[in-house]
Amino acid sequence: MVRKNTGIEAFRKTIYAFYRKNPRNLPWRRTRNPYRILVSEIMLQQTQVERVLAKYLRFIKTFPDFRSLSETSLRDVLHAWQGLGYNRRAIALKTIAEIVMDKYQGKLPECPDELAKLPGIGRYSSAAISVFAFNRPAVLIETNIRRVFLHVFFHDRENVKDSEILSLIQSTLDVNNPREWYYALMDYGVMLKKDVENPNRRSAHYKTQKSFHGSNRQARGMILRHVLQSKTITQKELTDALMMPSEKIDNALEQLVNEGFLKKERKKYSVS
Repeated sequence: MVRKNTGIEAFRKTIYAFYRKNPRNLPWRRTRNPYRILVSEIMLQQTQVERVLAKYLRFIKTFPDFRSLSETSLRDVLHAWQGLGYNRRAIALKTIAEIVMDKYQGKLPECPDELAKLPGIGRYSSAAISVFAFNRPAVLIETNIRRVFLHVFFHDRENVKDSEILSLIQSTLDVNNPREWYYALMDYGVMLKKDVENPNRRSAHYKTQKSFHGSNRQARGMILRHVLQSKTITQKELTDALMMPSEKIDNALEQLVNEGFLKKERKKYSVS
C-alpha cells in the first residue's frame, strides 16, 4: 500500500517520466472543448482507440457542437456512427445534446453527479468527462489504469477488487493536474499491455470477451446497416440478405424497435 508521501511522489515520478517521453497524440487530448471530449468518451466506451480515431474527427466535423447534433436526424447520426458498434450510444449522444441545449443552455455540466444523470453516462464516464473537460479531481478507473495499479501494488495478489484499487487511485491522485495525471496513467497502462503478462487477469472483475461473430449484437448491427442503406426494408428482405435464422432477426428487430432505433409501418422497417 502507498502510505507515505515519499512513496506517492516516487510513483508519480515514474509515471510522469514515462508519459513525458511517450505521450499518445490523440485528437481529444488536444482540445478543452467539453462537447468534443464528451463525444470522445462516449465513442471510447467498449471500443478500441484505433476504431475511434477513424471516426472521431469526421463526426466532429459533421456535428461540431451540441446545437448541430441536437437538431439533426437520428438517421444522420447513425450514418455517422456506423463502424463503431454499440449503436445505442449514438442515440444517447444525440439525446444528451438535446438535454444540454434545453436544460443547460448549451453548456455541459461539470459535476460528475450531474453528468451521471445524462443517458449513456455511467460512473466512469461521468468522472472521466469531469476530469478531461474541466480538470476536476474526480476518482476514476478503467482498464489501463487498473492494469497500472495491479502491476505496481498488487503484483503478488489474485482476485483484487476495484474497491481496493480505488482507494489507491484517490491517495495518489495529482489533484493539481488530474487531467494530465490520468493521461499519464493510461499511457503507462498501454505500455504494460505490450510488455508484461496482462495484470488485469488478477482483477476480481476480469471477464473474457464473448465472441462477436454470430452474436445478437452482430445481428443488430447488420440489420441497422441494411436499413440505413435501403431507407425501408421488409423482414423477408432482411432474412434473404443476411442469411441468418429468422428467429434471430425477429428478436433483433423487436429490440431495435423497442429501443427507438427503428419504426415499423405496414411490415416495413425504417430508422425512427
